[in-house]
Parts: sequence; C-alpha cells; structure tokens
Amino acid sequence: MTESHLTSVVGWREWVGLPSVGVEWMKAKIDTGARTSSLHAFGVEEFDRDGERWVRFEVHPWQRSADDAVSVERPIHDKRLVRSSSGHVEERYVVLLDLRLLDRVVAAEVTLTRRDAMGFRMLVGREVLRQGYVVDAAVSYEGGRPSREVRRSNRRRPDGA
Repeated sequence: MTESHLTSVVGWREWVGLPSVGVEWMKAKIDTGARTSSLHAFGVEEFDRDGERWVRFEVHPWQRSADDAVSVERPIHDKRLVRSSSGHVEERYVVLLDLRLLDRVVAAEVTLTRRDAMGFRMLVGREVLRQGYVVDAAVSYEGGRPSREVRRSNRRRPDGA
C-alpha cells in the first residue's frame, strides 16, 4: 500500500485544529451524515476586498465560552443552501480552511453557521474524511488530546479562580 492510500482511523469525536487561522484546539464531531464540514461562527459579515467577496467572522474554540476568540477574514469560496439535521434549510457561506485532524493537515470546505444549541463547535464531514480517514464509532479522541491545562482553560470562573 502506498502512502497516498494509507488511511487513518478517527473516533466519533476528535480534537482538531485550524492552523491557518490560529485555532490550535477545538472539539469536533465526526459526522458521516454531513457532506461539508461546518464551523460555529459569530458576527458573520460579508465585505469587499479588492473587488472580491470576503467574509469576516469570529471563532470561539471553547464550548460555552468566548475566551480565546479568534477573528478571521477569508475569501468567500461559495454560498450554499444547507439542510440541517433538524430539516431546516439555511444559506451559508463556505470558506476554505486548513484542518488538522490526527497528525495531518488537509484542505476543508467549511460552512459558517451558529451552532449554539449543538454540543460541538465543529462538524467534520465526508469531504474531509474522503482524504484518507475511516471512522470507528466505538472510540473517541484517537488523535490525542491537548494537555489537561488547555482542555480546562475555558472552565475558569470569570474571576479567574
């Protein structure tokens, strides 16, 4: 088997990174039911840059927290109608991002949406998984986890305690 045909096993949830925008760690659900990956984005705003359409948004990598928010500006790759798992259809911006999954960085088309009621800030869809990943639904975090200090950093109380 050549290196280009090697597959990596991922669990049903993984810690991922978005290195091209400075997000080192974020919990993601691996979703074979979704074609495109999606990201919980705040303050999504379209703007013009040198005659091209861009989008500005914030990423909050930690669940239930705005700590470590990252401001991002990316060219708009596409706009698509996306049907959520609840059946709701929404037009979403699509941007291209590098995604670190396990020990590799792959290209990902990512839709931007509000995922306030969802348990994960990101879903990793089939387009990413087709780049050499298989899912074992019986395991989690096959790619490892950040240190305990990093994982718990968003659980601090507002007074810093």
